[in-house]
Amino acid sequence: MNYRKLFPGIIAMLGLAWSGANAETVKIGVVLPYSGGAAQFGEQIDRGMNLFVSQHKEAFGGHEIELIKRDSKRPGGDIAKNAVQELITREKVDLLTGFVFSPNAMASAPLINQAKVPMVIMNAGTAWIPKLSPYIARVSFTMWHAGYPMGGYASESLGCKTAVVGFTNYPPGKDSRNAFTTGFEKAGGKVLEAIPMGGPRQVPDFTPFFQRVKNAKPDCFYVFVPAGNHAVAVVKTYANLGMRAAGIRLIGPGDITQDTKLQDMPKEAAGMITVHHYSADYKTPVNLAFVKAWKAAYGADTTPDFMGVAGYDGMAAIAHAIKAQNGAVSADGTIKALSGWSYDSPRGKITIDPETRDIIQDSNVHKVVLKDGRMMIEVIGTIPQVKDPCKANGIGKCK
Repeated sequence: MNYRKLFPGIIAMLGLAWSGANAETVKIGVVLPYSGGAAQFGEQIDRGMNLFVSQHKEAFGGHEIELIKRDSKRPGGDIAKNAVQELITREKVDLLTGFVFSPNAMASAPLINQAKVPMVIMNAGTAWIPKLSPYIARVSFTMWHAGYPMGGYASESLGCKTAVVGFTNYPPGKDSRNAFTTGFEKAGGKVLEAIPMGGPRQVPDFTPFFQRVKNAKPDCFYVFVPAGNHAVAVVKTYANLGMRAAGIRLIGPGDITQDTKLQDMPKEAAGMITVHHYSADYKTPVNLAFVKAWKAAYGADTTPDFMGVAGYDGMAAIAHAIKAQNGAVSADGTIKALSGWSYDSPRGKITIDPETRDIIQDSNVHKVVLKDGRMMIEVIGTIPQVKDPCKANGIGKCK
């Protein structure tokens, strides 16, 4: 019986020291897509988590962790919800993490409210997810971290007076559409049309959607898709239809220039402008060391992307929460420990906003360049330490 969890006040009053022999084993439920088309995303986060653990065993304050992994497979929500229920009721996990897709996190929120198990989101970017539970914190991003500043940049720096938005038709896509539209129109631009382009499970044929955009002749075409193979298909379709020659600039969040997919893209990817919070090409000392360690662990031909760094940073956050609570993890204690927590990440300084439990981080303007036969990301601008603009401005469900 774990008397320390049952009687924390008595233990504290007795002043008992918990040595390594008495250290807690903290059970962490990990919900990620380990199979199917999204398995590449799960692998990135999983590798990031494991890399942090292998490098920073001391960060957990002498406590052991047990990662109990479940396959969410797809973004529908039902499989993830069932996995979360099983992790809470049968495995009795102390904390939940992972969650690539927003619908999976959304479907699971009522369960964590009922059981009071904290959730640390490592990807799912729909802005208002933390509003669903006081026990959710996020270390990744919101769609507004990229979409909103991209709207302003497109109007003010790229000279785009008109734009069309193309988006994958599920919550993050709608959120990204709203973020860009708000920022673009606030800066004086006009969105001519917003086009839903299929769902996140299968890569659609983008040709009819892109031809419709070409016919509309906007200055900019803002695209959100859920990274991976969707992103490669976007750039190939843009190239095949000669949209650059037609004077239409392709822009978007960094999901469409994912590090792991850049080398699969045609030469027309060069010159694309996105806004994002991470690239493996960042030249900071922390990121250079991170990428070097990643390649040593997983192979010289591998590279981390924004999901990989989220897995790494997410474990740093979890380690901090475990150490701060001396292994006796609770929902309230975890959120208290993470409120205001800052970390020198490979992406730069990150902080958990104590008001929103969401991430504060730099939003960087990326330009894709072709150098020595390799597609690379070059940072051409930075909006420092951005709080989620959706919550900061009290927009829609973020109010």
